[in-house]
Amino acid sequence: MARKDYYELLGVKRNASEQEIKQAYRRLARQHHPDVNPGDKSAEAKFKEINEAYEVLASKENRKKYDKYGDQWQYAEQFEKARQQQTPRWDFGDVGGATSFHFGDEDLGSLFDDLLFGGGRARTYTRRTRPMRGQNLEAPAEVTLEEAFHSTSRTINLQSEEPCPACKGTGLIQNVPCSTCQGTGTVPRMKRLEVKIPAGVKTGSRVRIAGKGSPGYNGGSSGDLYLTVSVRPHRQFERRGDDLYVDVPVPLTVAVLGGEVQVPTMKGKLALKIPPETQNGRSFRLAGQGMPHLGNSSRGDMFARVNVVLPTKLSDREKELFQQLSKLSSK
Repeated sequence: MARKDYYELLGVKRNASEQEIKQAYRRLARQHHPDVNPGDKSAEAKFKEINEAYEVLASKENRKKYDKYGDQWQYAEQFEKARQQQTPRWDFGDVGGATSFHFGDEDLGSLFDDLLFGGGRARTYTRRTRPMRGQNLEAPAEVTLEEAFHSTSRTINLQSEEPCPACKGTGLIQNVPCSTCQGTGTVPRMKRLEVKIPAGVKTGSRVRIAGKGSPGYNGGSSGDLYLTVSVRPHRQFERRGDDLYVDVPVPLTVAVLGGEVQVPTMKGKLALKIPPETQNGRSFRLAGQGMPHLGNSSRGDMFARVNVVLPTKLSDREKELFQQLSKLSSK
């Protein structure tokens, strides 16, 4: 069972649509954003939980994994592999009216272990007499949109299993269960790694660090480490794939008469020319100003959406001019 219910955190039902999840997230994010609640630690913690929930449920693939495995959804592939490995690879054939059984090498060794030793620790010794590759490890990594744009690094603390140094991973010393590892053949180990997260990652990206998983047995190679990345939503930019969207305030006079406004990008501000009679909501494409494509030097695009700002606190003269404009428009 999940320790955190992401649906409950967002206040939506488990069968909620993508749009309902997005609307719930935006409403809660505005309510609990740290800028709206300065110094409020509880609001900051709530904001992080809301982001965590949205990052998972907004992805169809991650949501499917979460629905099946709860807050252990990052390890879905490992669970599936373990389940497949536990399924006997036995084929039943009909030869001359008699049933025949075909076992794989590991299945046959496992069967002999059960018959001769009663299973348990003796099996550990039998299975580890040949080189075995170490297990892959997974760890979560959260980054900001700026870090996903420029690339960044993270220091990861991992607890993994490594072959017991006393029995060399066999679980036995002179046919007696090893006292160091209690016959398991492995001992826990904490390791600290600094890993680089490349530019262009998005929520759900898996970054592979070769050879940094669990050590192998009897000369086997080490497994790999996979970082499952989640990117925090940005207050100003909306990300869709590798494209970015931003609302740009445009004064009414500039929208009507034309002019120039400043557009924020991930690398600074750019000048954008607004043609006369630009309608509210119109988007302008800024090629190559979006997010980097993962593993590629090219970038997505930026789309600047016009948000016409109406004037306030008008003077009497300004009101008079608008009234004259209204009369002209009616004619």
